[in-house]
Amino acid sequence: MILEVKVTPNASKNEILRWEENCLVVKIQGVPERGKVNANLVAFLAKALGIAKTRIEIILGQTSRMKRLKIEGLSVEEVRKILVDFSQ
Repeated sequence: MILEVKVTPNASKNEILRWEENCLVVKIQGVPERGKVNANLVAFLAKALGIAKTRIEIILGQTSRMKRLKIEGLSVEEVRKILVDFSQ
């Protein structure tokens, strides 16, 4: 499945803020240089979804706040439900 994510870097902690239409809005720790925020984003979402980091790939937006991620093995509905439950 493909997941659109809007990232705010330099956060004090990693957290899911909300869903805006079909886009997940998150805060991620780390400075946006040398892929630190991207690595933290993948690790955070993998932990939240209970899957391996290797099943999440950033396919668009490596240097942008708007990112498109490919998540293997889960449907859109499963991802949405897990992340909504995780954020509460």
